[in-house]
Amino acid sequence: MFDLFKIVHDNWPLFLIGQYPHGPLGGLASTLILAASALVLAFPLGLLLALARVSPWRWLRYPATVWVYVLRGIPLLMVIFWTYFLVPLLIGHNITGFTTMLCTLVVYQSAYLGEIIRGGIQALPGGQYEGARALGLGYVRSLRYVVLPQGVRNCLPSLINHSVLLFKNTSLAMAIGVVELTYATREVENYTFRTFESYLVATVVYLAFSLMLMGAGALVARHFSKALAR
Repeated sequence: MFDLFKIVHDNWPLFLIGQYPHGPLGGLASTLILAASALVLAFPLGLLLALARVSPWRWLRYPATVWVYVLRGIPLLMVIFWTYFLVPLLIGHNITGFTTMLCTLVVYQSAYLGEIIRGGIQALPGGQYEGARALGLGYVRSLRYVVLPQGVRNCLPSLINHSVLLFKNTSLAMAIGVVELTYATREVENYTFRTFESYLVATVVYLAFSLMLMGAGALVARHFSKALAR
């Protein structure tokens, strides 16, 4: 136990910010920035996928369905490697590992977010859309003013809980050299030769943030349950 506290005391900057400012920003800070950026960028793409999936037009619905099923059927690590090796060939120059991982998470998570949002939309009573059309609203305005606000509210707890998976998936960035929390943990292990203690610290950090996100999701779900019960 003493060794555990000593590792944290001696290496907390590495766990927190990596080698920064003498190197790239890393550690927990890089993990949080990567997860938050991916969630913010993936949400609009997921929203578009959800709208395409519930669209009455097949030319929108079919490509979105293929996108969702293909990405959900491939391990994230494979998508990371494909992005890492294929994108530089397509654009003609290399990109950083952080950018590679961010692009991968945005594309990959959009498939899952799209299905979550689609579920929230389809959970609404059919009368909501029909009532909007009866009031003279067109298809797009019905979605914008009636269906989407309620659908997104329905799936908000699930979206928050899914952010836990996104947060944990950032650990795979170590495979392409991104200096996030897991990568920083391996550096601490190399410095200290204390494998168990080093990875125990990282495990506790991942668990603490995951529990906080799950708790936030439970609070939001409880709030909406009370609102609906009134």
